[in-house]
Amino acid sequence: MFLKNAWYVACTPDEIAQKPLGRTICGEAIVFYRAAEGKVAALEDFCPHRGAPLSLGFVRDGTLVCGYHGLEMGCHGKATGMPGQRVNGFPAVRSFPVIERYGFIWVWPGDAAAADPAALHPLPWAEDPSWAYGGGLYHIRCDYRLMIDNLMDLTHETYVHASSIGQKEIDEAPPKTTSEGNEVVTSRFMENIMAPPFWRMALRGNGLADDVPVDRWQICRFSPPSHVMIEVGVAHAGHGGYHAPDEYKASSIVVDFITPETESSIWYFWGMARNFQPDDAALTEQIREGQGKIFSEDLEMLERQQRNLEAWPDRKLLKLNIDAGGVLSRKVIDRLLAAESVEA
Repeated sequence: MFLKNAWYVACTPDEIAQKPLGRTICGEAIVFYRAAEGKVAALEDFCPHRGAPLSLGFVRDGTLVCGYHGLEMGCHGKATGMPGQRVNGFPAVRSFPVIERYGFIWVWPGDAAAADPAALHPLPWAEDPSWAYGGGLYHIRCDYRLMIDNLMDLTHETYVHASSIGQKEIDEAPPKTTSEGNEVVTSRFMENIMAPPFWRMALRGNGLADDVPVDRWQICRFSPPSHVMIEVGVAHAGHGGYHAPDEYKASSIVVDFITPETESSIWYFWGMARNFQPDDAALTEQIREGQGKIFSEDLEMLERQQRNLEAWPDRKLLKLNIDAGGVLSRKVIDRLLAAESVEA
């Protein structure tokens, strides 16, 4: 139920700095490591000798060595050596296309021949020194589409995140949802309100008063296979809201890369990119900690939701106007899944 011919965030560079990393992506067990000259490689996490996970091995001179009997693997999946053995006839394991860019390592778990670097999701802020980024990773036991639903309908902030970013005005401001091509956009604008705790902190971090009325916005953008970028921010009221000059606002992009592990579990790469005070490392860490706490509040809700849906698979769920972003996002996924099935 997930697209395979697409780029997913697999890990961050620090996760493979010291040793290989085993991670299941879209049902594929993959080992990631740094091969010769520091280039990232991704192979099926299966030693052709005795089936041991290659991720339990180590890297020596750019070669992945199985930790069971020392079989050496090349970055294209062919065995290249083994103590006292001839390995020319050993079957190859699958290799996966990978790209290291924007501070992430991306993998294409589908047809390698179809992998197109140009299809990588663009992140212009990641290569712009006027922006700062901080983020993290959660493993969550839920269908990846539940997380997309969660991010495309921020009404839940009033209830799940009441102590940080939630406020009653979110309920009172109706969202607007549009769809064009493969992108779905849900937006919500709130005017002349008081900022919630997280955004008061962000205003102070940008040297702005935090005790005056603000205009607030949330613009959620879904794009395949499972990415959601959310423009968020507040500006002192009366200065143009979303379009206010930088000296009156604190705005950011909430970065959400949802990588399916299995049909009912995900790797959730979250973060926030901001274009104010980019050199303030302490502010970056403060925002990262605050955002990490906010996202941790979603974990129990999503995992318990998954358990309920598994326990009552035939129960039909309601679809309200606030669900439009998630509903349309699922339609995009279903259409692309059908096309991928035909191609296969």
